Amino acid sequence: MLKKILVPTLATLLLGTTAHAETIRVGIGHQSTVTNTVSGGIVLEKLKLVEKHLPKDGKYAKAKYDIVYQDYTSGPPITNQMLANKLEFGVMGDYPLIVNGAKFQETGKLETKFIAVTGYNLKGTGNGIVVPVNSPVQTLADLKGKSISTPIGSAAWGMTLKVLRDHDLMDKVDLRDQSPPVGVANIATGKIDAHADFCPWSEVMEFRGTGRKIFDGSEAGIPTFHGIVVRDDYAKKYPEVVTAVLKATLEAQQWIRDDPMRAAVSVSEWTGIEKEVLYLYFSEGGITTVDASIKPQWIDAMKYDHALLQKERDVPPLDFAKWVDATYIKQAYAEMGLSYENAVGSVVSPIPSNPALKPAEIWFAQEGIVKYDTVSAMLDAYQAAGSSGKTVNAAYVYDKPTGLKLFGKSAFLVVQNSGEVLAFMKKPDALAFMAESGGKLASLTASGLVFASAALPQESVVR
Repeated sequence: MLKKILVPTLATLLLGTTAHAETIRVGIGHQSTVTNTVSGGIVLEKLKLVEKHLPKDGKYAKAKYDIVYQDYTSGPPITNQMLANKLEFGVMGDYPLIVNGAKFQETGKLETKFIAVTGYNLKGTGNGIVVPVNSPVQTLADLKGKSISTPIGSAAWGMTLKVLRDHDLMDKVDLRDQSPPVGVANIATGKIDAHADFCPWSEVMEFRGTGRKIFDGSEAGIPTFHGIVVRDDYAKKYPEVVTAVLKATLEAQQWIRDDPMRAAVSVSEWTGIEKEVLYLYFSEGGITTVDASIKPQWIDAMKYDHALLQKERDVPPLDFAKWVDATYIKQAYAEMGLSYENAVGSVVSPIPSNPALKPAEIWFAQEGIVKYDTVSAMLDAYQAAGSSGKTVNAAYVYDKPTGLKLFGKSAFLVVQNSGEVLAFMKKPDALAFMAESGGKLASLTASGLVFASAALPQESVVR
């Protein structure tokens, strides 16, 4: 008996091809509550920017995409998920990036590539060590014999290792592992002597009035930044998808630069981090610079960090020449009509007494951000706000010695005999200035300016 031979029609073949169209996962591990990473994570997710840039022609004409965002409070869990092949991209800080690259290379068969930056501060501000607001601790030396918590494996952890070594405190403090939310809660309740954390948690504690910064990351003498790594096997298979993710990041960074107040309000709604804290990071002269280019300074900093990690924590070797790959970000810049070379050559650094920036701002609940030519003019407006029915969300000033932006209520203010007011991040700097130039020490409270002599002895004034 002859068997009937079924010849597939063109329609059947096309249906079969469509039914078996490839689904490409775009798995991004990010940290929504970390200001330096939002342009590589939460902003992409909420504005659907990755979907906008994913390739849809050529070999991707029939592709389907499964876009997955997984949110973490620090970088190390993201590396674990990438090693397990559950995520393709990771957005994390400098020290976790190094550990990510080293752990992958250690396998001998898997690798990641460091492909872009999401945010940076050249001086290292963003990392910081905070004590409870009423703690007697004023300096690092005062922490001898006490406990410091930090998210182990994080950028703040790496900074803490360097600081403890530099100040001969490595074996003189009890270093504990605590996630940012736990550390912040323990500072508020006085259950830990000090907590070291990354952006923006030091400023969150300052804004909430629960913590006082005794060490700013800028004092460590090394930049801090966050960036993006991708599994190398995935990048080789789908280079256009990697470029698309980076184009989305570039658009997210421009969205932040275009309107920092809008970005602060939106990211606050998405994450729960106070909008006033986010504005301190995103605004002109703020703590975070959003820039995706891989600058030579970042490679030098990571090589230094890696040597420290190898000495203090036996981290595996890392071949930077194999790991750092600017190919994809250069392509993204080109496709977005931007100059990668210009971006690499432009580095934002705080300038002491920067004349290009207004020295003070107030964020009013009703009218938004108002800039002032002098700190004293800002203080006049601040004190007048209550009687005029205006609500002040926050005030901002710049540290005279460094040019770093900080909350007005966290600053040590020196009122000179001329009436000019200068802001200082650290009390010793304010006192040193007063010793040379005179003036009175003051602080900004909810009711206005309070002089130290009228409230607290100068030696006990705290932020």
